[in-house]
Amino acid sequence: MTCPAHAKVIQRRPSEGTRSALIGAVFSVLMLAGCATSTPYPNGSSASSTPKPASPAPADSIGSVPVVVASPSPVASSVASAVASAASSPASGPELVSTPLAAPNAAAPAAAPADERVVVVPVDPLRADAPIDLADKAATVDLWSRVRSGFQMPDLETDLVRNREQWYASRPDYVQRMTERGGRYLFHIIEEVQRRGMPTELALLPFIESAFNPQAMSSAKASGMWQFMPMTGKHFSLKQNVFRDDRRDVLASTRAALDYLGKLHKMFGDWHLALAAYNWGEGSVQRAIKRNQAEGLPTDYLSLRMPEETRYYVPKLQAVKNIVAKPDAFGITLPSLRNHPYFLSVPIARDIDVDTASKLAGLAMDEFKTLNPQMNKPVILAAGTPQVLLPYDNANLFVRRLATHKGPLATWTAWVAPKTLHPSAAAREVGMSESSLREINRIPARMLVKAGSTLLVPRSAQRITDVSEQIADNATMSLAPDVPPLKRVALRAGKRDTVASVARRYKVSPAQVASWNKVAASAKFKPGSTVVVFVPQKRGGKASTAKGGKRSKAVASARSSKSKSSRKSSNNSSNKRPSKAVRKRR
Repeated sequence: MTCPAHAKVIQRRPSEGTRSALIGAVFSVLMLAGCATSTPYPNGSSASSTPKPASPAPADSIGSVPVVVASPSPVASSVASAVASAASSPASGPELVSTPLAAPNAAAPAAAPADERVVVVPVDPLRADAPIDLADKAATVDLWSRVRSGFQMPDLETDLVRNREQWYASRPDYVQRMTERGGRYLFHIIEEVQRRGMPTELALLPFIESAFNPQAMSSAKASGMWQFMPMTGKHFSLKQNVFRDDRRDVLASTRAALDYLGKLHKMFGDWHLALAAYNWGEGSVQRAIKRNQAEGLPTDYLSLRMPEETRYYVPKLQAVKNIVAKPDAFGITLPSLRNHPYFLSVPIARDIDVDTASKLAGLAMDEFKTLNPQMNKPVILAAGTPQVLLPYDNANLFVRRLATHKGPLATWTAWVAPKTLHPSAAAREVGMSESSLREINRIPARMLVKAGSTLLVPRSAQRITDVSEQIADNATMSLAPDVPPLKRVALRAGKRDTVASVARRYKVSPAQVASWNKVAASAKFKPGSTVVVFVPQKRGGKASTAKGGKRSKAVASARSSKSKSSRKSSNNSSNKRPSKAVRKRR
């Protein structure tokens, strides 16, 4: 896919504050005639036959989104006219007009001039300024050979390594599935690893972490191909919100994982210790090293006392490395992988449904999600996910179909709850059924939607603009239990009242009673002391308070008994003769 005209590529990281301005800037991107001339390649793809030397991307460009602006030329102008003519056919949905995304805190994106259109061009996300020529000699090299040539870590020779080798060798079907799945991502990871000067063993780490499944989720809530925990992911700028989880993003998670591994290697000066820290935590490894130092023991990976998972972690990687180095020795056949990108990056300028994007690309939904697994909702928000990854042929098909698409690109949008609402009330506000609202937003039964929560709702005549960057990057949803308001009940403790007995009586937990009365859950109440509990009151009722309102039945009963007792005592005393002292005073 090499165009003869020179192209200027403006790269930007998704996290930069100027994202909206860069995407929103109106560019007239022209399709060049040379892009249409292609030759077949071994894998059935096509690209032009005029390669240009590749130049590596800057160190921080992984995951950057290119905006391609072609230089004007007579040939390009004629092609642009044809593209504009095709795109200007009547359509019920939005035209492919360059529409800037909202700046942070903006309510909606501003409209671009109607005579300016955007034609997106797929690129290699790591080398956006380099042409993609699958017929180039370098592209036909075996990718596994490139992996082997970059091995730099010292080998481990232990029984645990032998154990793991046998485990993988006895499961050739599993290894086959894992390596075929990893083939989608391996070229990109190798490119980034070698650009950073790291050992290529690191490109094999997702085999250990997730079997190269970008949608993997561990029982400890680690997610993605590189298995980031939520807090670690946030530390390395992986957004996690209502609409997306960048721990599953192929580009972003790879960038973050290699950033983290690079940091750990600088900290420990040893790749095996860095890997142990990636698995166990840097603090745990540091404490294990200090413990060995205090005992006068070596501090290398094999000498540290570690949990079983971490003891097996590096041996697993070593076993995979050995299998990749000599697959025949283990009876394993690795899938054929070529030294060229499996996927290209296609810029997204407007919000688009995931289903629409997969259809425009000619991909089954499952295949689309293997390359774009970060979406939590059935819509891609351009302000938060300004690119999609697509296989080579599908990227070009997507671009062609997008230019002539009729109808809306997105049928979903975001809506922020103005106040705490019952889901039925929220559904009425946005014009959808309560069951649909609950299902698409995963709202459990007996829960309220708290004010400020962002819900996914259908687009309508009142909601046609793309979602702003502020919402796309920071959307959250908070829920509260849908229970009646509680009223305060005060009672006098009996001789045998304990926290547990009061809790049973009022059908609450001992922990709640203990919290309300600031005592231990095992405490016994002093007879006659005031015990406070909170119980549900009927809708529309008023809660009792110490200062006014209805008193609790318990207190009222206690007072009534006391009053009766006082009156009885008074009556009894009135029948008695006054004492001598009283008679004397009288």
